[in-house]
Amino acid sequence: MGEQPIFSTRAHVFQIDPNTKKNWVPTSKHAVTVSYFYDSTRNVYRIISLDGAKAIINSTITPNMTFTKTSQKFGQWADSRANTVYGLGFSSEHHLSKFAEKFQEFKEAARLAKEKSQEKMELTSTPSQESAGGDIQSPLTPESINGTDDERVMPEVTQNSEPRAEPTQNALPFTHSSTISKHWEAELATLKGNNAKLTAALLESTANVKQWKQQLAAYQEEAERLHKRVTELECVSSQANAVHTHKTELNQTIQELESTLKKKEEEIEGLKQEIDNARELQAQRDSLTQKLQEVEIRNKDLEGQLSDLEQRLEKSQNEQEAFRNNLKTLLEILDGKIFELSELRDNLAKLIECS
Repeated sequence: MGEQPIFSTRAHVFQIDPNTKKNWVPTSKHAVTVSYFYDSTRNVYRIISLDGAKAIINSTITPNMTFTKTSQKFGQWADSRANTVYGLGFSSEHHLSKFAEKFQEFKEAARLAKEKSQEKMELTSTPSQESAGGDIQSPLTPESINGTDDERVMPEVTQNSEPRAEPTQNALPFTHSSTISKHWEAELATLKGNNAKLTAALLESTANVKQWKQQLAAYQEEAERLHKRVTELECVSSQANAVHTHKTELNQTIQELESTLKKKEEEIEGLKQEIDNARELQAQRDSLTQKLQEVEIRNKDLEGQLSDLEQRLEKSQNEQEAFRNNLKTLLEILDGKIFELSELRDNLAKLIECS
């Protein structure tokens, strides 16, 4: 399966200043995706973050790492392999707490994986030690792997000497036989020639081994580079998926905003109608106010006329009262005159009777 992202979040990435070891240097202009990756083949957890095509975080989680919260929205950890300190600034305390929980969880998983790996190594090394039978183990060297010059030569010598049988009891002694001496001298020369050939072959094989080691190291470096590139591409792919998801969310948000905008436009049209109605009501109110003012003016005029009429009525009533008083006075005077005339008539009647 290779490495797969198992948790992702977004944060601003910082690194400690390598010169001062105090100030933070931002490695991303804006918030980027920071992901936990798990490599099932090597049983390794890593924190990876890309800014475009550049890997700004590539940190392997080890059991001795510690993630520290320095504020409500900022956390940091030291990576001894990269010889730096990473810092992450989150948008909320919840995101920081979640990242810290995952860090602790994967750190514990890395510790357990390391312990299991050590147990497996101990189990595999125990049978080999038992089979050694107490022999002293020597460090691995090119000579111990490929064999020494003598060891490489001796099998060849033995092989070449096997067809040669030892002298029998019926043969002549070595000191007394020049034929046997010449034979062994020729055999020795042959062995020296074979030894020289084997030495040359050994040197050539040693040079080939060195060349193969260099090629193997180059292949390992190329494999590591390709592995990192695959990891970066996988991270880019995960970020592309995150961007696609973010784009889908943005499209949904845009659709929601468009529907909200339509509702707001409908509300605005309703408010415009209400404003038109309010303007009509305002015009009617102004007309009624003007009519009311006119009525008030007419009312004031009528009140003035009424007051004038009341004054005239009061004056007329006063004049009528004075006329009544005068009339009463005249009636009283007339009654007095009538009484006097009646007495005069009675006196005249008496005088006439008397005469």
